[in-house]
Amino acid sequence: MEQWMTLIIVAHVLIALAIIGLVLLQHGKGADMGSGFGGGSSSSLFGATGSANFLSRATAALATIFFLTSLGLAYLASEKPRSEARTVMDAAKPQPPAAPGSDVPKPQALPPAGGGAGSPASGIPK
Repeated sequence: MEQWMTLIIVAHVLIALAIIGLVLLQHGKGADMGSGFGGGSSSSLFGATGSANFLSRATAALATIFFLTSLGLAYLASEKPRSEARTVMDAAKPQPPAAPGSDVPKPQALPPAGGGAGSPASGIPK
């Protein structure tokens, strides 16, 4: 199962890089305006309209394959056995309760709320 997951992830990344390259090779709708002023986009390898057709079809085909690999990865990720699935809560182990009479520090007694003589709350100077 892990080999399939690795293979699909590698194919997924390669297809994503190919889509990025194909999109960057294509020219936008406004690119034909620049060719009249010496842009030279009409002298491409496939011709002015042939390149857009070929590149757009190749991009659509790779996008379809990318979508299918995304679905395959989602399916493989959701079909893992429950025993392998670990969460943060599984990793946190509960602490055993302290035994009665163990060395648990006792809270210290607090001074009275009114304070003693010489404290600011009593009003009597030191």
